[in-house]
Amino acid sequence: MRATDIIMKKRGTVINPKGQELSKEELEFLIKGYVAREIPEYQISAWLMAVYFNGMTFSETANLTEVMLHSGDLIDFSKMNLSGPFVDKHSTGGVGDKISLPLAPIVAACGVKVPMMSGRALGHTGGTLDKLESIEGYNVNLSKEKFASIIEQVGFAMTGQTKQIVPADRLLYALRDVTATVESIPLITGSILSKKIAEGSQALVFDVKYGTGAFMKTAEDAELLAESLVKTTQQMGRKASALITNMNTPLGYKTGNFLEIEETLDCLENIGPKDVMELTYALAVQMILLAEKTDNKEEALAMCKKAVESGKAMELFLKNVELQGGNVKKLLEQRNNRRSQFYRKIKASQDGFIKIDAYQCGLAGIHLGVGRNVTTEKVCADAGFILHKTEGNFVKKDETIMEVFGKNEECFENAIPLLNSAITYSNEEIKKQPLILKGI
Repeated sequence: MRATDIIMKKRGTVINPKGQELSKEELEFLIKGYVAREIPEYQISAWLMAVYFNGMTFSETANLTEVMLHSGDLIDFSKMNLSGPFVDKHSTGGVGDKISLPLAPIVAACGVKVPMMSGRALGHTGGTLDKLESIEGYNVNLSKEKFASIIEQVGFAMTGQTKQIVPADRLLYALRDVTATVESIPLITGSILSKKIAEGSQALVFDVKYGTGAFMKTAEDAELLAESLVKTTQQMGRKASALITNMNTPLGYKTGNFLEIEETLDCLENIGPKDVMELTYALAVQMILLAEKTDNKEEALAMCKKAVESGKAMELFLKNVELQGGNVKKLLEQRNNRRSQFYRKIKASQDGFIKIDAYQCGLAGIHLGVGRNVTTEKVCADAGFILHKTEGNFVKKDETIMEVFGKNEECFENAIPLLNSAITYSNEEIKKQPLILKGI
């Protein structure tokens, strides 16, 4: 095989500009060659651009995912004497999206094992690992053995991707970033699924977001990605479902690393914000159905609510914190008391019904220290904002809309104008859009 011939096949010709489907062997030749540094970046860049323009079939995407998956270590729980069912959830990211944190212990309390390999904040979207690390002592760098051991004891564990897991994805993602091919749906699918399947999941639920604060700006694009994720997962012999959800406004009342841990505790005490509870339960139901704990949605929902109301989900969350090195006593002491000394308030500039734009809030979060522009930047555990009013609420002039916490005094210079611009006012009552658009 030659890389040039494979690129030409995917690129197409003047007569057939759509190109052809690549075989698993051809994809294996490219990806293995790139990881081994035998095929240069400029040829892989050309292939990425060909995929960007011509796409991939679901079977082709499944083959790409399979090749990426086997570029490094796999976690096989059966070899560790750990039995399932193993189900995980993946979100395409948003602002105030802490859903994984209450979701995992709720589902674990219902008898489903949740091996969760999560990411860090990048750009305007938050990262589960950064939120967890805001708990003093919490360790997200788990060995495969420790990961399995914690899952066995509490039903779920939270870890980051190691250098040994799917190295092809790390290399390809970095190249996609600098070749303007990040938005390719087959490449996004391969990136997400290779990591999720490498962690040992037998079934996957996807929260695919659309809106200003989402990666996919329109519901139509989100549906295309959701369909790709679900059908490719099924092509690989695993069960999957997806929810398409709204990310035009921040989720919940609290956005920020430790602030979202606090809101997680609220959810596990059944006093969380309505939107966070709704989405958490909806995704939990999907996970329980895929795990075949029941085939009835109402029964699955009842199981989830019982897990929260009985205190079992909270018990598992705190046990997980302890097993992953976190200081439970300090966490509970700091809850609702731990705040950055750098503080501002955003007040209403006029009377009216408000909208709050998720993307502008997310950009402000980068300046505050919630997120990062590059992976090497540090985040601030205590940065963020608390909404006192949410989309659709009526406010009077000078009423507090949000409290804002920064990493330092200087950060407000850029953050405050962005937060002010995120808020728009209307004399007419604002009809809230549904949080969950549809399921696939």
